[in-house]
Amino acid sequence: MKRILVTGALGQIGSELVRKLRFEYGKDNVLATDIREDKNHDGPFEVLDVLDALKMYEVAKKFNADTMIHLAALLSATAEIKPILAWELNMGGLLNALEVSKELNMQLFNPSSIAVFGPTTPKINTPQETLQRPTTMYGVNKVAGELLCDYYHLRYGVDVRGLRFPGLISPGTPPGGGTTDYAVEIYHKAVNEGSYTSYIAEGTYMDMMYMPDALNAIVDLMEADPAKLTVRNAYNVSAMSFDPSEIAAEIKKHIPHFEIKYDVDPVRQSIAESWPNSIDSSRAIADWGFKARYDLEAMTIDMLDKIGGGITSKTPL
Repeated sequence: MKRILVTGALGQIGSELVRKLRFEYGKDNVLATDIREDKNHDGPFEVLDVLDALKMYEVAKKFNADTMIHLAALLSATAEIKPILAWELNMGGLLNALEVSKELNMQLFNPSSIAVFGPTTPKINTPQETLQRPTTMYGVNKVAGELLCDYYHLRYGVDVRGLRFPGLISPGTPPGGGTTDYAVEIYHKAVNEGSYTSYIAEGTYMDMMYMPDALNAIVDLMEADPAKLTVRNAYNVSAMSFDPSEIAAEIKKHIPHFEIKYDVDPVRQSIAESWPNSIDSSRAIADWGFKARYDLEAMTIDMLDKIGGGITSKTPL
């Protein structure tokens, strides 16, 4: 990667990834794009609707990009509310990214998700290759997207790479409509209010990853020797699996008066129950050395420190 174009650069992953890439590859070598204008970006920025294939091509060519990191998408919970928009944006945007990457001979990163799995998928230690019958529009989009990536690699030789992300947790950009957002919200509520009402039920386990590990995984995969990659649709990656009560217990070690309550949202709960409890990352470890550095304990310390300026609550004891 030398000249990198990022779509969806103002989202949860994009906003933090752009900062990392600019630090590592140089500010002027990373072009951030989003459908919204951002006048505060410290570096090149273009307004780009990923459904506008011609503009995507022109922007990438003008920037002389050799890599596209395609992050623009409608996430899981929002996609259930707006399924037609989700299909049009998620599939149309990816198809345009694949076509532009093919025409300009670019590397392409396309994020997938644990949403590709469904209720009939093995829930414990879910393998890299297994049954994928999701019951959400977001999951359907991601399965179709993985197949498209495979097709463009096999048919046209596009150097496409991807990761099946679990829930991503970060103190920075607010959540953007995902089912796992509770695991971000709970830290903010703990610091600022001392309590949190979870829309996910106790005992519901989902795979999670701290954002620094996710960003490192993207860069490591994109810099990996292509000859060693045995997966072109998306690699399983994970760092930890927990339910709401376990994250609450970890928070209570630092904010003893913290309380968790439950008011389950049936839509997001049903999505969560269709996903695996834990997935097997062994192929990513073997092929390109994937490694997660944060577990629940280390992540909790860092999250509370970054949100609260130290591991203390702003609410009275």
